[in-house]
Amino acid sequence: MFNKLTASIAIAIISLSLAASAGAQPAASEFPSKPIRIVVTFTSGGAPDIIARLLGERMSADWGQAVIIDNKPGAGGNIGADFVAKSAADGYTLVVGTVGTHSINGALYAKLPYDMVKDFAPVSLLATTPNVLVVHNSVPAKTLKDFIDLGKKEGKMSFASSGPGTSIHVSGELFKTMTGIDMTHIPYKGRASAIPDLLGGRVTMMFDNMPSSLALVREGKLRALGVTSLTRAAAAPDIPTIAEAGLPGFEAVSWFALFAPASTPKPVLDKLQAEVHKILKSADISKRLLDLGLEPVGSSAEELAAYQRSEITKWAKVVKDSGAKAE
Repeated sequence: MFNKLTASIAIAIISLSLAASAGAQPAASEFPSKPIRIVVTFTSGGAPDIIARLLGERMSADWGQAVIIDNKPGAGGNIGADFVAKSAADGYTLVVGTVGTHSINGALYAKLPYDMVKDFAPVSLLATTPNVLVVHNSVPAKTLKDFIDLGKKEGKMSFASSGPGTSIHVSGELFKTMTGIDMTHIPYKGRASAIPDLLGGRVTMMFDNMPSSLALVREGKLRALGVTSLTRAAAAPDIPTIAEAGLPGFEAVSWFALFAPASTPKPVLDKLQAEVHKILKSADISKRLLDLGLEPVGSSAEELAAYQRSEITKWAKVVKDSGAKAE
């Protein structure tokens, strides 16, 4: 009787253990069975927010589950990224990571609350976009060369950003290093807070994400002097690159990628990746992104991880050379 009782207890323990394991890592076929949250680490209206909402709308339609877009701005995107890093690794909490939150901030901040690589599982590179150097219409310079000459003559300029560590910020630091112009960084809590001061002439310039400023340039409210990619942007081929307009070799591309918390089950990551690729390749979503100045990508997890590592190395050098620090 003792042996039978012992065996029964052992079988029960094994069954409970298997059930717990199944509950902790649901089969990919069951995913998603509840709403998904996509965290955006900046305020609404910017490129990462636009991408997240396009993805969320289509994912919800395809899977029949609500997709909640949760804006958690602050600390150069660190607040939102940290929230996801510490969330359950089940595929139901994701983040649209940026070049700042996942490659720049490690060098810029004395201590991050998360590890840019170890705390996340890469899903896919979503899109890239150049930044565009925009100035207030009162600035007399009409070309990049004129603007550089003006900066060197006047000796003092200010540039706005959507926060420390963003591509908007380090684009300015790279420009400052390459031109030798004395420039003061004015960080804001998101792009939406910076634009009014730029439009009001209270700051001189900004390296804004193209999707955010292109409409203002087309409306004549801001003047564009150059884009930060090595080739002209398809959405605005009339705007020269900064490299061709006077600073050879200048390049600072913004990118946006989908990450999940580390240890998210691979079958769930694979299902997310397949869905993202399907959405990015759809004709209507692709056109909407391109019209905004965003280049849809879609990558493997391995490709994203390799790209992230190269970006970490690149921007660590820029931060070191410029002496930039998180204010």
